[in-house]
Amino acid sequence: MKLDLTDLFDNPGISQDFDTKMDLSDVKRWGNPIFGSLVSVKGHVENRSGIVSIKYAVDFMLQAVCDRCLTDISRQEHMEFSHILVFSLNREDDGEFIVIPDGQLDLAELTASDILLELPTAMVCDQGCKGLCPICGKNRNLESCNCRQEKSGRGLEILRDLLDD
Repeated sequence: MKLDLTDLFDNPGISQDFDTKMDLSDVKRWGNPIFGSLVSVKGHVENRSGIVSIKYAVDFMLQAVCDRCLTDISRQEHMEFSHILVFSLNREDDGEFIVIPDGQLDLAELTASDILLELPTAMVCDQGCKGLCPICGKNRNLESCNCRQEKSGRGLEILRDLLDD
């Protein structure tokens, strides 16, 4: 979905609301789709004294796999974002602003990138997830196993040996 913001950039004091549902099913994280339903996007773009800003909230069903125990995760998520929009930048490396030189904001692209950046790097079903047994592969959240986990007791000490040589 594209928002035409050319009039908004030219007229301080005006604003534009939006409320839409987007199909972002083609967006993937680590090769897996993450959206189990349409993404609801509600927001507001305004030009206040020549500064154009966008504030919006998203609601969606997150679908992922737990990185510890490999069970499916499905939960409702709510996230909020805000950005300053500009036609151009004086400095190339300024990441604080969203540049839209033609006045057309691709809301789907912005929404997808904001969500992907907000997601944790490691997805877990629960903070207390025990994961899989590294020996037999059982899900330790569901059942215990009698596998002996030998600990070397040295931890990272083996790296110190490399430095001593």
